[in-house]
Formats: sequence, C-alpha cells, structure tokens
Amino acid sequence: MDLSSVPYFSHLNDDELKMINQITTLKKYKKDEIIFFEDEPGEKVYIIKKGKVKVLKMNKNGDQHILNIFEKNDILAEVIVFDRENYPATAIAISDVACYSLNRDNLSQMFLEHPQITIKVMRVISARLRRAQQNIRDLGLKDSQSRLASLLYHLALKHGDKNKSNQISISVLLTQQELANMIGTTRETVSRILKSIEGKNIIKISRKNIIINNIKKLKKLME
Repeated sequence: MDLSSVPYFSHLNDDELKMINQITTLKKYKKDEIIFFEDEPGEKVYIIKKGKVKVLKMNKNGDQHILNIFEKNDILAEVIVFDRENYPATAIAISDVACYSLNRDNLSQMFLEHPQITIKVMRVISARLRRAQQNIRDLGLKDSQSRLASLLYHLALKHGDKNKSNQISISVLLTQQELANMIGTTRETVSRILKSIEGKNIIKISRKNIIINNIKKLKKLME
C-alpha cells in the first residue's frame, strides 16, 4: 500500500512508512455496507482511500440522522484513540469504498512516537467540533431556509465539483428526507424551500444531484 499520499503520513520517511504499512490493512466495502455500528467496541480507525461514507445516528424507530459525509483522505472514528470508548456513531458506505484500517492501540502508540500525526488529527477534531457547534447554533437561531442554505453551502465546499460556468455540482446524493433530518425539519419543508431557491435560479435540482448556480447568493440565504 502507498501511504505516502495520505496527508497524515506525508512527513514520514520511507522506513517509517514501511512500519505503518505493517500495521495497516486495506478494506473494501460495497455501497450501503456498514463499516462500523454505533456502540460497537471501538477497535479500528479508518482513513478513506476511495469513495464516500456517511456517519449517522439512529433513533429507536430506525430513523437516520446524518452527522457528516466523508470522502478521500478523511479519517473516521479517530476519537476512540483518545477516549477509548465505543464507536459514537454508525458509518455506512454511500458508494463503493476502500479504507485504510488501523488498530486503535497501534495508532495510539504512533501518536506518541510521531507528534506531527497527533497535531494533524487534533486539527481535524477541532474543525469538526467547530462545525458541530455551528450546527447547534443554526438549529437554535436560524429558520429552516437559512439552515438548508447553510447545509447546501458546506456540502458544495466539501463535495462540490465546479464546471467552466462556475456552477457547483454537489456530488453526494442525499434524499430530501436525509436533508430534512440533517437540519431538523420535515421533508415537505425541505421540498418547498428547494423549489423556492430553485425559482430564484440559485440552484438547479435534478434526480441525481443539486447544482449550485450562484454560491454567493446561496451564502446570503444563510444569514
């Protein structure tokens, strides 16, 4: 496995990369396959090599609340290295996925030996915490249109593909119900807001994706 392209390990020399390679397993998952379940013992940390993964919580009725969408070079379940608890959420492959799998204890030892890796992972945790705090603030202070605009904006930044016309196609296929669950509203409300924003030519909706025609105007709707 070539781990030199993984940002967390980019500063390591060949010998160190070989050592990490010995404790790393490449795992593949089909679309909709479970990578790990919430409350399972947290034994492995994953770094995505290819594909997209959704991380979610489920309630007693089986309803899903998507917390985040991850893609190439994102790290999953890194928190278990620090708190040594069970997995805090469930991870499901959105597409066919290949992940580097590292044992929690081995990775913990690696953090001790290579503080640079620890710093990079802590920056990831910090960024996710800030985003989670923003989501909590949005739920309390913003209306449904602002929350949906904020979600689409961040999905465009993270998973968007820009074309020559500066349109941004969000490359993650989410249902209107999933969008609703992510911002704490109903599918009917999301459908109504999407149609309204589309009517202003800010976005374009198709069966496969959402295209952002004007990212600046979308950002203004977040306010």
